[in-house]
Amino acid sequence: MLTTTGTSAVPAIRRFVHWVADPDVASVPQVRARVRVALEAWAVPLDTADVLLLAVSELVGNVVRHAGAGRMRVGVALGAGWLRLDVADRGAGLPRLPAPRAQVDPESESGRGLLIVQLMTSELGGELSVVAHEFGKTVRVRIPTA
Repeated sequence: MLTTTGTSAVPAIRRFVHWVADPDVASVPQVRARVRVALEAWAVPLDTADVLLLAVSELVGNVVRHAGAGRMRVGVALGAGWLRLDVADRGAGLPRLPAPRAQVDPESESGRGLLIVQLMTSELGGELSVVAHEFGKTVRVRIPTA
């Protein structure tokens, strides 16, 4: 189940949408589709939109696989020269962000998603970060728009 909760009145943010969803497999394409609609409405360039859509698929998929119980929150904001994606969950564990120039075991069946998101984000001048808070964590992707 996805719940849309509106727009923000924060002056630095021109556009903001977010959704609350149960972390199940069906939520991954639902959230991705809603993010795509927002990015199209905001006329975000295709190369930037593609990176953010890859990121939302990976981050929401990670919540489904790793976070456990509780709902997740996905937010997308555009303003102040940045496009921002936040994926928050109540899971206690923090993801390990890849080190610069990280090597991935070629035999491993997982562990590449955050590295790919980080590389594609940094290619556009952006950043991937994790913020821990009392209710869990937020993984954030920021990409400059100017």
